Amino acid sequence: MPIQIVKTLVQGGEATAAPPLGPALGPLGLNIGQVVQEINKKTASFRGMQVPITVKVDTSTKEFSISVGTPPTSALIKKEAGIEKGSGNPLIDKVADLKIENIIKIAKMKEDSLLGKTLKEKIKEVIGTCNSMGVMIEGVSAKEAIALVNEGRFEKEIKEEKTELTEEEIRAIEEGKKKLAEEIEKRREEFIVKAKEIIAQNVGKPRGFIKGKLTEAKIPAKIIDELLPVEGAPGAAPGEAPKAAAAATKETKKESK
Repeated sequence: MPIQIVKTLVQGGEATAAPPLGPALGPLGLNIGQVVQEINKKTASFRGMQVPITVKVDTSTKEFSISVGTPPTSALIKKEAGIEKGSGNPLIDKVADLKIENIIKIAKMKEDSLLGKTLKEKIKEVIGTCNSMGVMIEGVSAKEAIALVNEGRFEKEIKEEKTELTEEEIRAIEEGKKKLAEEIEKRREEFIVKAKEIIAQNVGKPRGFIKGKLTEAKIPAKIIDELLPVEGAPGAAPGEAPKAAAAATKETKKESK
């Protein structure tokens, strides 16, 4: 057949002739270096992310065209925020605070795959994804940010389709991210202290009972599993849960001295 289509994932702006791209294009008689150069040009804005691409080749003329898909909205949010992952507890722990310009930029990049009919509706979709990742917008929660969009708070920026930030605004995002990380760590330490006290107060009681007390105290599940391992679980030695309680008792006594 004269028309061949190659679909694959490449690293944005950093595609090479190595697998999977090279072996797929090689048999089609193309100048692979030229194709790779064009792919990197088209995907430069997605540097650091995996990007879906489609190369359509006319094998009779050796002409080709490249269409670039976009990474998931969550991946674009992480790139704009400079984070590796979203929050494990998005209702409480916020990991970044973006500007409305970041959200407009993402909405425009994803405009062909979002459901909204207008840019404002697409922006609210992106903010909805921020909500599940623990990412704030303009200093407020995602839920509050959607309310502000509905009220017309960002009408000027949306109308102008503003996506650029000043150096000062970029620095503010980075500083905000560090501050949020410090707050998360402080809350974690507070939860650990509280959890150890509860465990120490219930030495000798069944793990399920102690876990119930920890859950009632709103200790995050991850910390509960760290301090109170499941007896018999992979990596947990027999009697480890009771030992954890005993260790917590000793540590609590030590800290009180």
